[in-house]
Amino acid sequence: MLNPVLTEAQNTLLKDERRVIQEVLTTLLEWEMPEQDKKILQQSLIQLDELFLLVIVGEFNAGKSSFLNALLGERFLAEGVTPTTAQIHILKYGEREREPQVEGQGVLVRTYPAEFLRNMAMVDTPGTNAVLREHEQISRDFVPRADLILFITSADRPFSESERAFMELIRNWGKKVVIVLNKADLLDTDMERNTVVDFVRNNASRLLGVTPEIFPVSAKQAMKAKLGNEESPADFSAMETYLISTLNDSGRVRLKLDSPLGVSQKVLDDARQRASARNALLSDDLTTLGQVEKQLTLYRTNLNEEFRNYLLRLDAILNQMQRRGEDFFEATFRVSRIFDLMNTNAIKAEFERAVIGDTPQQIEKQVQDMIDWMVEREARQWRTLAKQLGSRHKTEYLADAAEDAVGGFEYNRRTLLQTIGRSTADVVANYDAAAEAQELSQNVQSALTQFGVVEAGALGLAGLLWLVLPATLDPTGLLAAGVVGAAGFLVLPMRKSEAKRKLRQKLDLLREKLHNALNETFDVEVERTGKRLNEAVAPYADFVRTEHTRLEQVQTKMATLHEQIQLLRNRISEL
Repeated sequence: MLNPVLTEAQNTLLKDERRVIQEVLTTLLEWEMPEQDKKILQQSLIQLDELFLLVIVGEFNAGKSSFLNALLGERFLAEGVTPTTAQIHILKYGEREREPQVEGQGVLVRTYPAEFLRNMAMVDTPGTNAVLREHEQISRDFVPRADLILFITSADRPFSESERAFMELIRNWGKKVVIVLNKADLLDTDMERNTVVDFVRNNASRLLGVTPEIFPVSAKQAMKAKLGNEESPADFSAMETYLISTLNDSGRVRLKLDSPLGVSQKVLDDARQRASARNALLSDDLTTLGQVEKQLTLYRTNLNEEFRNYLLRLDAILNQMQRRGEDFFEATFRVSRIFDLMNTNAIKAEFERAVIGDTPQQIEKQVQDMIDWMVEREARQWRTLAKQLGSRHKTEYLADAAEDAVGGFEYNRRTLLQTIGRSTADVVANYDAAAEAQELSQNVQSALTQFGVVEAGALGLAGLLWLVLPATLDPTGLLAAGVVGAAGFLVLPMRKSEAKRKLRQKLDLLREKLHNALNETFDVEVERTGKRLNEAVAPYADFVRTEHTRLEQVQTKMATLHEQIQLLRNRISEL
């Protein structure tokens, strides 16, 4: 709706301003927003339709109520050397006798028939150093609503510590400030007055970043003059002229339009700072996740490399047996031992001792070593994971989160990390290496049985390896070929070559079956371990990545809104 007292350009600005402030409110509500900031932004939208608001702040006993009374020309508000203003008093135009109206906690609306109040409302606040701290909080909460702040300080103690702190609060909200140096009658000479004015100006400029208007006045002398039907002292008249004449319609409109934008900019800047801090936290989280994922990839890579070493050791055991077998056949298949070859039991015993030997035990030990290694590597990986995620559990950012907070980023992140921390800690603390090894041994045994490498309950390699003998030490075959004469010389080299070939075939087959069985068990175990580790990290990883993507979108939106606010403020300054 157009405001009939505004120009077309001003109405356009007003419309654009409402849209931007509403977008700030919507954006922060969709992300997150302190309840107080929400109320402030909502009030800023309402404020656009209200009277120009002049808020008077300062320490108690600085003469705020006395100053207002001097403007009104009578002692309408209570004055005193103690904190007399226990509530915020809003002065509006109206009948003097009208009963004060309560407007919210600690706010009292009073009316007075002063002509200058037709175009503005004036607010008297409790002192910045009020004895009752809730009074000061009321003042602090009211500052964001101000279109202009009249900062009253006393000449006998100008710019006290509480006033400095309050000035910083005003600066953060981007409010225009006019300073009134009250009780100037206490300064005897112009030099003293100039010294105090310079002191206040320099401190205010340093804190605000701009040099404010400063009016040294004596509310006490001005009140005496008005009660005696005399003109106000020149210094007080200059102050009145500024408030009534200098702040004309155009000036008030500029301040009125700019003030809510300053508030929105403050709220938005605070949100951007929180977003920046959170972005840094999430970036560290992403780095940690990257390290965790790198560790998991490295874990798999190292497992594959080390696993190949175990297979090579198994191959070495079988290769050594093959060499012993070939040496055995060379020494056994001789004409000089033709009659020994007919003693099958003796040859078998010699083959088992000289060739097979402790090969089954070596293979079993190598397989068991591999099982123990896999179990230990998984336990070590869980400890590494617990350490990496544990480092993200306690952070400075989370330390500031309310302990009783329910929902929201801080709570969800903390809960996830605590849950994962407990889970990984439980795994590390309760990791039963013996039980894991037993389960893995059963898996290996099952795979070996499936591939025909073992028989009931044990590797049984000796029995398997003996499968090479019937084809190599068949005495019937030897006798059928003839044992004496030239036949022995012809048969034995053939039998020896055949025996070596059969042995190589059988060992190659055994090697292939061992590899297949162990590879299958290894792949299943690595997949199982990787799944368990990934499942532990997944909720945290999903949360961090989702929040990071969402935060980047919000930050982009907030940056755009910040630019739009600044453009609007530039347009207002050009009115």
